[in-house]
Amino acid sequence: MNHLIILPIVLPLFVAAISLLPLFDRDIARQRSLTLAATAALVLISAILLGQAATGAVTVYALGDWQAPFGIQLLGDRLSTLMLLTTSILLLAALLYGSAGEDKQGRFYYPLMMFQIMGINGAFLTADIFNLFVFFEILLIASYSLLIHGGGKHKTGAAVHYVLLNLVGSAIFLFALGIIYGTLGTLNIPDLAIAVRNLNSDGALLAEVGGLMLFAVFGLKAAILPLQFWLPRTYSSAPASVVALFAIMTKVGIYSIMRVHDLVFGANAGLLANLGIDWMWGLSLLTLAIATLGIISSPSVKRLASHLVILSVGTLMVAISVNTQASTAAALYYAVHSTFAAAALFLIGDLISLERERSLDRIVPGRRLANAVPIGILFTLSAITLIGMPPLSGFIGKLMVMQSITNASEIALAWPLLLIGSLAALIAFSRSGSTLFWKATGDPVDQSPIVARQFTAVWMLVLAALFMSVFAGPITEYTTATAVNLPTLRGRPITTDERAGRVAVKK
Repeated sequence: MNHLIILPIVLPLFVAAISLLPLFDRDIARQRSLTLAATAALVLISAILLGQAATGAVTVYALGDWQAPFGIQLLGDRLSTLMLLTTSILLLAALLYGSAGEDKQGRFYYPLMMFQIMGINGAFLTADIFNLFVFFEILLIASYSLLIHGGGKHKTGAAVHYVLLNLVGSAIFLFALGIIYGTLGTLNIPDLAIAVRNLNSDGALLAEVGGLMLFAVFGLKAAILPLQFWLPRTYSSAPASVVALFAIMTKVGIYSIMRVHDLVFGANAGLLANLGIDWMWGLSLLTLAIATLGIISSPSVKRLASHLVILSVGTLMVAISVNTQASTAAALYYAVHSTFAAAALFLIGDLISLERERSLDRIVPGRRLANAVPIGILFTLSAITLIGMPPLSGFIGKLMVMQSITNASEIALAWPLLLIGSLAALIAFSRSGSTLFWKATGDPVDQSPIVARQFTAVWMLVLAALFMSVFAGPITEYTTATAVNLPTLRGRPITTDERAGRVAVKK
């Protein structure tokens, strides 16, 4: 049995538990060393798993050798391992940035970050919808505490509606699971893909209700209109390293939509074929529109980054709603790009606020930056990437999304909104850049509070955009192969070898 696939879940769990022991509890330096070493190991493990999946191997791991639908199964394929590697790299950059001082603002920073990554990794790897709920709850409970790390009324106020909204979402999730299990008799995703084909009209109606409730929950996690209103205030108030990691959170919701709704309620789902696809298309266009308005009206760099996250969600949902292999491949490339780019901008906003003191990252004239040149370079590269200008990854990703839309009526609706969103980002970055760097007055701070580790963390994320541009060919080949093989589990019986947790290779 290949046990490597369970390490991205078990390793953060053990590291978090060890960090709470008396030997580490009061020693931030020891917690920092342990957590950074474990994160580096996670990057290596994720890269190995991605290398295995790139060969076409689909790893199904049955915990305790219990067979589906009663046992817990993990699924490692091209899609899940791509998201694992993206998350691990993002976590390494976030922790490196946080180790410069944010980790000292409150207790349990490192254990909470590890519990957070355990939940995210589990959500990407699980092959069971109930365990998807479990991992959702783990990452949400950790995020509640991380949002108010360091204290402050603004953080607490922003966290309240985030907590309440997600508690409601969790309740709806449980109701949906009960309906689906009562109708289909399983919560294992490959088993659901088989069972949904054989539903009669009465059972199909109940399963449709459960499926749409799931879509509502995933839409809340992904911040799709009208469930996006929580994101800008919450993300702009959170600590910088925490919100950098949160850049992957909306992708967890989008991943769940791709995994559950494509495999279970996709083209081969009988009476429930392509459930909710029309809703996805309309809501994705409206999400683009509301994000564009938010970008134009953003009063600070972090608010701008928050609305750009919503814009990326709308772009991804447009690609998913087109529902072709080309659009899915484009969505995967764009998802990785937008995660790194948005996280980088959140950290850049924090660098600006550290050197402007009272003005923080608000887009108003203020104190000159002591590190204006290096921060300006990072800001410019981040802007080019997020606007979607050539030659960086944002241009490639958005071009792939637009090229994947071939229907004339869909082009007429989606292309203008995608291009107007980029234009709004160009205007917003031009306004904020000229205000922050050219209209500054007064002397810079006597001694910059920024340390080398913070610059290193931001450069890691910015260079990821350059890497994705230089190696766009191999990366798009991988995402295309992922899109081609993504439906292979749909309707396919689970083999005895897979139930036993062995590796099945699909050609």
